[in-house]
Amino acid sequence: MITTFSDEIVLTLPHLRAYARMVARDRVLADDLVQETVLRALVHADQFRPGTNLKAWLKTILRNSYINEKRSEKRQAQYAAGFAGESAAVRGEQEGHVELNDCARAFATLSAPQRQALTLVGASGMSYEEAAKKAGCGVGTMKSRTFRARLQLRRLLDGQERAERDERLAGAIATCEQVERRAA
Repeated sequence: MITTFSDEIVLTLPHLRAYARMVARDRVLADDLVQETVLRALVHADQFRPGTNLKAWLKTILRNSYINEKRSEKRQAQYAAGFAGESAAVRGEQEGHVELNDCARAFATLSAPQRQALTLVGASGMSYEEAAKKAGCGVGTMKSRTFRARLQLRRLLDGQERAERDERLAGAIATCEQVERRAA
């Protein structure tokens, strides 16, 4: 009995359905994938080489259809999010490099004691007491240097307005601390 190409595809349908359900993990999507796979196989039957593994060829078509479906869903989600005013785009690595370079340039403009304070307290994770001993200064001096260094970096990186707000806040906190000390 001579079987046609379409008959051979029909014989592989149970296997294709099982494979599609395993890949998609969704019965409706799996059925759509099988249908898409059969359609593509029939349209591109001239690309199948007789004597090769038909099941493997069909599984490749199904897998590629699934990948294309997921890509399409991702593009649609990005479009919908962008259309709604939200950005679903992924940040490029180059922005991180630019920000790091900006930070390094701003760090270089700090005074040597401020750079040392940020390096010891911020980067090395030392306590103010440990950093003060290492730098040969008082704990209060180390706290002040660290605060002013962070403030200056923020000024350079985020702009003057935010830094001025933080400075006013720090002044208010210092005033409150003085009042508390006097009351105690």
